[in-house]
Amino acid sequence: MDYSSAHQLARVIRESEEYRTYHTLKDEVMGDEATAAMIREYRRLQISLQMSAMSGQEAASEDVQRFSALSSLLFANPAVSQFLLAEMRLQQALADIFKIVTEAADVETGMPDFGTVG
Repeated sequence: MDYSSAHQLARVIRESEEYRTYHTLKDEVMGDEATAAMIREYRRLQISLQMSAMSGQEAASEDVQRFSALSSLLFANPAVSQFLLAEMRLQQALADIFKIVTEAADVETGMPDFGTVG
């Protein structure tokens, strides 16, 4: 298989507005260690809560409360809010690309379908 198209896609991703915005904001936000630690905890809790939901288990109430409080705190900071939203936009674009590629290869991923790809 010729991987030149994959390398071209990687270059296009790195040149995209979503990628550039995300990395600019990431460098700014993650430069503050206290903020970086809160974002790492936010992500840890987010994954834990998602795993509980996917497995049909009820999440620990203290985790739900901590996630809610941390979310409010992080999204109250405009720079952090912009960073997290930019991260979500980049992740969505990458998920769309993954879906397009796996559909082209006729590969079942077992991933849920969260909408149409443009």
